[in-house]
Amino acid sequence: MRKHIVAGNWKMNNDLAQTETLISELKHQVKTSDAEVMIAPTATNLWQAYQTLKDNTVIEVIAQNMHFAENGAYTGEISASMLKSVGVKTVILGHSERREYFNETDASLAKKVDTALAHNMRIIFCFGEELADRKAGNEETVVGNQIKNALFHLDASAFKNIVLAYEPVWAIGTGETASPEQAQDMHAFIRKTLANNYGNAVADEVSILYGGSVKPANAQEIFSKPDVDGGLIGGASLNAEDFFAIVNAF
Repeated sequence: MRKHIVAGNWKMNNDLAQTETLISELKHQVKTSDAEVMIAPTATNLWQAYQTLKDNTVIEVIAQNMHFAENGAYTGEISASMLKSVGVKTVILGHSERREYFNETDASLAKKVDTALAHNMRIIFCFGEELADRKAGNEETVVGNQIKNALFHLDASAFKNIVLAYEPVWAIGTGETASPEQAQDMHAFIRKTLANNYGNAVADEVSILYGGSVKPANAQEIFSKPDVDGGLIGGASLNAEDFFAIVNAF
């Protein structure tokens, strides 16, 4: 049975004190959940976040990114083993902001995926089309290629450790949101793409999250769609009450 997941991507927000305050608020609010709950603080606060939550069975601390190399002359980068050494076992890869601002490609992301899996890490793999792609009717081609180029070299067994996150780029941080029907249509296409390559048994077990301006007001309707298994939440995850409301949408 597929897992329901709500993951908060805090991006480049919250210093240490703000991180501790938000985690304290979340611990007070999110005591039980029918979904897996994850938060991704900035890298400098991962250790403190993990220490604060290590005895918490509900909220998992995850990373926003990692490098594909094991170590070396990559100033400012963080390796899989570094993340694991501070208790992190799940990493977000391929976020649209990493693709846009840091020139990450399908090829470099495939290498990151391989490294994360080699370290027995779980991956939330992001992808999605821009507004021009959607207007041109090319959204399925773009999304299909992003998935195939970065993931379809893997054995079927690898997908036990992969969560997919569909992010319509035009709906991230813009206040725009794909309609629940648009989200469902794309999630169904993604699952069909997996099934065509790996079979229905694999496709039916992979959780697919929606990541585009999910809010308390729309979460329940979006999550009610049969192929939407949760959300990768940006801005709303920085407010404990809003994030709690989204978690409770299940």
